[in-house]
Amino acid sequence: MNSDKKISIAVIKRLPRYYRYLSDLLKMDITRISSKELSQRMGITASQIRQDLNCFGGFGQQGYGYNVESLYNEIGNILGVNDKFNVVIIGAGNMGQALSNYTNFDKRGFKLIGIFDTNPELIGKKLRDIEIMDFNTFDKFISDKTIDIAMLCVPYEKTPSVANKVASLGVKGLWNFSPMDLEIPYDVIIENVHLSDSLMVLGYRVKEKQRKM
Repeated sequence: MNSDKKISIAVIKRLPRYYRYLSDLLKMDITRISSKELSQRMGITASQIRQDLNCFGGFGQQGYGYNVESLYNEIGNILGVNDKFNVVIIGAGNMGQALSNYTNFDKRGFKLIGIFDTNPELIGKKLRDIEIMDFNTFDKFISDKTIDIAMLCVPYEKTPSVANKVASLGVKGLWNFSPMDLEIPYDVIIENVHLSDSLMVLGYRVKEKQRKM
C-alpha cells in the first residue's frame, strides 16, 4: 500500500465487516472466494469490494479470486489487530460494565488494562479481575503506561471535561459513547458512537414495513 495515498473513511469503515465475513468463511473451511461470491454474502457489489481492496494494493488473482486466509490476515494487519492496543474504560456504569465484559475485544487486539470512575460505591470493586480506580488518579496511572484508546462512558455533561483531561495526558484515541458529537482541541482521534441512532433507524424501517403490509 502507498502510505501517501489517502484512504476514505468509508472504505476504512467497511474493513471490519470484510474481516468478520472472512473469519466466518475460515470457520466453514472455505479457502478461496471470488469478489462476486463475497458480494452475494455481504450484500454489496463485487465492484465495490474490488475497489476497496485495491486501495491497499489488491489481493486477488484473476481467475482465482481471493485466498481467504491470506486476505483475512492482510486486513487484520491493516486494522492493527496484531498491534495490541492498550485500552481503558472511563465510567463504570451500565455501559462501562457491558464493555468490560465483552471479551471479543481481546481477540481483536484491544487489551483492557484499566477502569475508572468517580463513584465511591464503585471504586475498589472489580470487573473481569480489574479493580475500578478513582478517575482522580488517572494522571498517575498513565504516567508510566501507554494508553492508546479510552472508552468514554460518562454522563453527557461530564464528557467534554473528561475527554479534555484524557486527551491532554496523551491518549491517542477516544471511543465516545456519550450522546454528543465530541470535538476537543487536541490531536486525538475520536469515534462517536450513538447506539440510539442505529435503533431509531431500525424503528423507522420496521414502521415502514408495517405500513406496507
